[in-house]
Parts: sequence; C-alpha cells; structure tokens
Amino acid sequence: MSAESQEQVIRIGTRRSALALKQVDLIMAELSAVHPGAKFEVHPIATMGDKDKVTPLPQLGKGLWTNELEAALVQKEVDFIVHCLKDMPTSVPAGCLLGCVTKREDPRDVVIFSARHGDKYKKLADLPAGSVVGTSSVRRAAQLRRWYPGLEFKDVRGNIETRLQKCDDEKLVYDCIILAAAGLHRMNYNARIAQYLESGTEGGGMLHAVGQGALGLEVRENDERILSMLKVVEDTPTMMAGFAERSLLRTLEGGCSVPIGVETTWLDGEEEDGGRKLKIVATVVSLDGKRFVDGEMVQEVASLAQADSLGKKLAQDLVDRGAQKILDEINKVRAGPGAVKLGDVTVNATATPAV
Repeated sequence: MSAESQEQVIRIGTRRSALALKQVDLIMAELSAVHPGAKFEVHPIATMGDKDKVTPLPQLGKGLWTNELEAALVQKEVDFIVHCLKDMPTSVPAGCLLGCVTKREDPRDVVIFSARHGDKYKKLADLPAGSVVGTSSVRRAAQLRRWYPGLEFKDVRGNIETRLQKCDDEKLVYDCIILAAAGLHRMNYNARIAQYLESGTEGGGMLHAVGQGALGLEVRENDERILSMLKVVEDTPTMMAGFAERSLLRTLEGGCSVPIGVETTWLDGEEEDGGRKLKIVATVVSLDGKRFVDGEMVQEVASLAQADSLGKKLAQDLVDRGAQKILDEINKVRAGPGAVKLGDVTVNATATPAV
C-alpha cells in the first residue's frame, strides 16, 4: 500500500444524535476492515430538525434533517454523508449524488406502550377509544386513523431516548408511541417493542416510509475515489428497492410530511437475464384517514433505471385513481396559515377508497 493511501483522511458528515453516531460507527467498521490505511473522521452537524425541538415536523418542510449536511458536502468540508434514507429528500442538490444504499434493517414501524400500562396491552387494537398515540409523522397518524378511528394523536418530538421518556412520563398523556423498528434495533431497545406494523397486520397495519430502515450515503458527483470506497457497504437489492420507493415519492411530489406509505418485497426466483421481480405496495391517505388509494405492482428489476421506472408507474396508477386529489388537498392545507397538525383532525367515520 502506498504512503498516499495510508495517509488519506475521509471526513464523514452526520447528525449529532446518538442514533446517527451509532449508524456512522457501523459504516466506519465495515469500511475500516477493507480500507485499513484510511483514517475516518466524524463531523457531527446540527440540522434544522435538530435545532428546532418545538415546531411540528410538517411545518419544517423538506430537508429539515439534511440541508446543513449537504451544504458541508458541497463546500468540501466533508467527503460523504451518512443519512437515514427516509430523511433524504428525493431530489439532492446540484453536484451531489446518492452514491450508495446499505443493507436494510427492519423497515417496519412499531408500537411501544407506556410503561405505566405494564403488560395490559399487546397491540393497538387492545387500546380503548380515546387513547393517545404519540407520533410526529402525518404518514403514521393518517394510516392509523384509517384503521383505528377511535384513537387520538399527539405530536411527540425528540430522539429515541427522549421519546421513550415522554411515553413513560406519568404526567404526560401518551398511551403509546410509534417509532421505526430500525432505530430501536440499532440502539438495542428491542425489548420495548410490543407490536410490529406492516401491510398484513391483523386489525390494521401500516406501510412504512420511503427508504425506512436503510442508510443512504451521499457523495459529491464524480468523486470516484469515495464512490469506489463505498462499494463495500452497498447492498444492491436494497438500493434498487430504495430507488423504486424514492421514484414513487418523487413522482407524487410528496415528502416526509405527506401520508404516503410503501412496502417493497423481492419475490423468489431469478429471471434469465439476472433480474428479479420486485413487488411494491403503496398507499396515499387523507389526513383524517377517511379517504385512501392503495396500489401495488410487480416488475422485473435488474437495474436502477428499471427500479426508477417501476416507482413512476405505480405513482401514475395511484394518481389516475384519485391520489392526486388527496395530495392537493393536503398541500393546500400546508400552504395556508394553519399548518398541518396531528391533533387537528378527529375521525368518527369508516375510511373509504378515494374515487
């Protein structure tokens, strides 16, 4: 190995939370094993979402977890960024590139009951009407309103530890909170998980956020040195599934504050040309959970371009069946003087498909 390669310093941009730093540690461990001559430096950066602990997330808009990090990347203060893929807007700044997606952790959402309930409840369906669910996600709240119209929703902000503390605080009103399984797994909080939510969950489930469970590594465009280095942590099936999900979201012009859920599954078997069939399921739900459009497609995917195409096709199918009307109404509320708030909607009716 040359002296030059032995002395190279790779600067990694990340958010400052304990989970973000844990995720960087996981990436560094894999990279160091293959590139022992590289020195990795972690550069924690506070984003707008980190700094503002009060404003509901839907009011902060896109890029709340990424803008400051991407500015550092463009200015060559860091060499690549480790993002939660679900936090990345579907369009990156000029000169930047989603260069790598890692193997996916469990992408599902989960239910955590307040410690004050002990073992009284095992699943959401056990909660009585009027119970309060803590979440900062309109996607989660909208989907759960569809299946559990008797529940109430209250915003809850903070990192994993803070949200768990708020959930257990007897002075607060939370009966449970909804979090991503991936973060809890990475931080060893598996024991707090009472129920996993997915499309087939009995009593009513949930489709996860686009990219949830995977890490996205953002680089400068044409930085072949870093792109080549990151290949060791790239997981092609996850990257293709992530591209399909992000294409769907981009086509629908949604973001983390719009109730769009997805679920992707690789089907068994391989085609003659080396491709496999990818199934993508998606839903668009009104804020009150009363109207929704569900869809799914299966297509052979052997490249990122084909994955992108699959996402676009399903998005157009959803639009053709009424999803755009739901999204237009949501965006109208977001653009008005009264921003979207989780507790603003009370649901007392059964959900019906949008037409």
